[in-house]
Amino acid sequence: MKTENSAADTAPAPVSFWEALRFWLKLGFISFGGPAGQIAIMHSELVERRRWISEKRFLHALNYCMLLPGPEAQQLATYLGWLMHRTWGGVVAGALFVLPSLLILIALSWLYMAWGHVALVAGIFYGIKPAVAAIVVQAAHRIGSRALKSRALWGIAAASFVAIFAGNVPFPAIVLAAAVMGAVGGRLQPASFSLGGGHGPGAASYGPALIDDDTPTPAHARFAPGRLAAVLAAGALLWLLPFGLLWSLYGSQGTLTQMAWFFTKAALLTFGGAYAVLPYVYQGAVGHFGWLSGRQMMDGLALGETTPGPLIMVVAFVGFVGGWQSSELAALWGADQRLLAGSVAACLVTWFTFLPSFIFILAGGPLVESTHGKLQFTAPLSAITAAVVGVVLNLALFFAYHALWPQGWSGGIDAAAAAIAVVAALALFRFKRSVMETLALCAGLGLAWTLAT
Repeated sequence: MKTENSAADTAPAPVSFWEALRFWLKLGFISFGGPAGQIAIMHSELVERRRWISEKRFLHALNYCMLLPGPEAQQLATYLGWLMHRTWGGVVAGALFVLPSLLILIALSWLYMAWGHVALVAGIFYGIKPAVAAIVVQAAHRIGSRALKSRALWGIAAASFVAIFAGNVPFPAIVLAAAVMGAVGGRLQPASFSLGGGHGPGAASYGPALIDDDTPTPAHARFAPGRLAAVLAAGALLWLLPFGLLWSLYGSQGTLTQMAWFFTKAALLTFGGAYAVLPYVYQGAVGHFGWLSGRQMMDGLALGETTPGPLIMVVAFVGFVGGWQSSELAALWGADQRLLAGSVAACLVTWFTFLPSFIFILAGGPLVESTHGKLQFTAPLSAITAAVVGVVLNLALFFAYHALWPQGWSGGIDAAAAAIAVVAALALFRFKRSVMETLALCAGLGLAWTLAT
């Protein structure tokens, strides 16, 4: 027992780049459960078990990532990798968070498009879709239980839900309003807006960390105008070169060019992580461009939930299906090259969706590191995190409607799908089963019901 206590009182040994790389690769294959589950895995591994970073600095980085447009879990991995091992550490951590999921999703998307009409596959998806709605509700609960530590933050979450559900207020406006409320509230009631919505002196302690609360900011993480300019120039070049090539090959109205531009906007203009960006992607990919149907989008979300990596990787499915079904690409590349068209489109949209996330972290990280422990900066981030809870709950209702009323309100509720959703909720909340176990159970129920009817 003394040995354990002694170890817990000593900071861990420095971590090499290659040791960190092995962890990031492992994380890429085990990061199931959507943003909430992935953040929980990183917290358990990096804060509690390995003690590479302290609780307070982990939450400070998380709140910054919650502020940014894009997938917060992937951005958090990028941030932590960058903080530990400079630019290449961040690039490796962020890329390995995405690549396993991309490869798996391309394979699953091909199976879906080639064999999705088969009763076996259709039955599995029938059971998975209502489970997704329950999983999103659980995500709202998990984020909320960690972030909503005061009445003020609960009020912000409730107001954000009403604003987006009843008022159809754009999410960027909700983010801005929450930030203003956090800035004001941090001055008037600082205890209610402390980092993490109440994580203060009473927060859990796991012993000294490699990057502890009082560890000085490493030299590479300090702000320097020249370094900022270099990051922004590199980011602009990495965007302009592939986009310019697509424009020159296919023109401004080409399918791949439009995908590149649309998913760049999705990456830049949508806030709150994967759960908040999905309605925007749904509206554009299904409603405006018609790259896939609403039912295919729901199936893609189900696939995204069953694979590791950020949930926003559903964009790879959207790109694959859009490329597979594109008459333009079939005419250019041949009708027998649908797998190639889908794979190229999936990789393309993944590049344009995630590139901004790397730039945000590598450019903004030094500024964020200079603010940890300063309530005037952290209070707005805590308020934004609270607002995201309300948006996620709204998204759960969005998915529940499409899963339980597939024909719209006039078509009535799908009783079997509703029963499966209840089973999923019980499995997650009452029996504490994992996302994968819940999806497997509901897939079996959906298959059994489809075959029986």
